[in-house]
Amino acid sequence: MRTAQVTNAVASAARGIARWPLARLEQLHAGLLEEQQRAWRRLLRWPRLVTAALDAPTGATPYEVVLQMGTLSLRRYRSARPSPDAPPLLFCYALVNRPYILDLQADKSVVRRYLDAGFDVYLIDWGVPSHADRHLTLEHYVERLLGTVVDFVLGQQRAQRLHLLGYCMGGTLAALYTALHPEQIATLTLLAAPIDFGGRESLLNLWTDARCFDVDAFIDAYGNCPAPFLQACFLNTKPVQNLLTKNLALYDQMEDQRFLANYFALERWVNDNIPVAGETFREFVKKLYQENQLVRGEFELAGRRVDLAQITCPLLLLTARSDHLVPPSSTLGLRAHVGSLDVEEQTIEAGHVGLVVGGKAHATFWPAAVRWLAARAATSAGIPRTSENGNPRGMESHGH
Repeated sequence: MRTAQVTNAVASAARGIARWPLARLEQLHAGLLEEQQRAWRRLLRWPRLVTAALDAPTGATPYEVVLQMGTLSLRRYRSARPSPDAPPLLFCYALVNRPYILDLQADKSVVRRYLDAGFDVYLIDWGVPSHADRHLTLEHYVERLLGTVVDFVLGQQRAQRLHLLGYCMGGTLAALYTALHPEQIATLTLLAAPIDFGGRESLLNLWTDARCFDVDAFIDAYGNCPAPFLQACFLNTKPVQNLLTKNLALYDQMEDQRFLANYFALERWVNDNIPVAGETFREFVKKLYQENQLVRGEFELAGRRVDLAQITCPLLLLTARSDHLVPPSSTLGLRAHVGSLDVEEQTIEAGHVGLVVGGKAHATFWPAAVRWLAARAATSAGIPRTSENGNPRGMESHGH
């Protein structure tokens, strides 16, 4: 019965097509032929795609390595027109993935935005921890490594304070350091930084719940947190987009050279994962994700309680509304705990990575962030900041 119904439906459709005007049939044939040819062109481009993927750039701006300590290296990017009054800017990147996402391409480089504004930029590359580094703790990364970097930059620049910008987990490290050493930090910019871990919007918060994840057993078994484990977690927070949608977009836009350059540059970074030192990962999960000690005032580092109220410098909180890894509320949760009188928030409709490499972000979001820093650098150098009507104004709160 079902076979007969199908046969009748096909016959009916054929009779309908037979009644189409000749011009319409020719148009349909031309469309099918064009799509077939396009499919063949895509197929023939696959060898070039492999080459494009292998040759994808991993950084756009020249730099020099000015300090090395174990796996850590410190990059210095020199501005073509440095401001003599502006303290240096230090980027504190996360312990996960590689830092070149901040300088991925010439037109999508956060580093370049600040260089063009006259800031000398330093960027921390934490390197790849080996099995011998599994015992390294948050205290080691914050007090010893980040502390040594800050002292080095201040000494090299003959400055008393510097501007500090932290991205993602690097923002958490930057906030910890600023709370413990506020006298060294001129301004703090936090970019999609997890601070308040009490929310449940992110799958990472759910997956790290103590009832679901035994981090002690995990680290005791592996030593370090393996890179493939982290990669799997990140991909599965948005499985449809990460495993299907973006690949369909690649197939559809395979003939667009600009798209391919952007696609493979980002893909190279996304898949360039590194492990996290075991004890640092254990602390981060237990004390922050599971116990939310930082905003509760219970977190200790090097025998000192980390008091967020000691953060009194101008503070800029940058978030993305569609961030599936660090919800805006996690970063903005810092605001209620700091002692800063000058606090500003900026947000954009983007994701955790689009916040850094998105075209819209570089058209509007980052220029505004750079202007915020330039205004405070000018104020700290004794140059009065002016309002929109040109009148001088002091250091007031700019929250919204």
